[in-house]
Amino acid sequence: MNDEFLCLTLLSHPLETEAAFKTRLVEFWTHVLRTMPDDYEKVYCEAREFESDDDCLTRQYMIEIDVWTVLEPVLKARKMGYLPVDEDDTYNRAEASSSEWFQIPHD
Repeated sequence: MNDEFLCLTLLSHPLETEAAFKTRLVEFWTHVLRTMPDDYEKVYCEAREFESDDDCLTRQYMIEIDVWTVLEPVLKARKMGYLPVDEDDTYNRAEASSSEWFQIPHD
């Protein structure tokens, strides 16, 4: 596993409920896990809390740098909104392991 990560912020639809957004997130990540298991293993952690961006909810993920180019077309194809990913703004393992993040188990 890599020691540098990018922050991926996924967006709900405007005014989408948290429950509906959670359902879409589960569907999206289940699709990635089933169709691209090696790439899914490069999704390191998920923010513990939802946040807001105007009239949308957001959920953040720390991902290994090289998986971004693989995930972006899948996000677009599955119509998942996301904020632009700054590939120059990286995070280390300690930053991605704080209490604000839930580590995704990869067994």
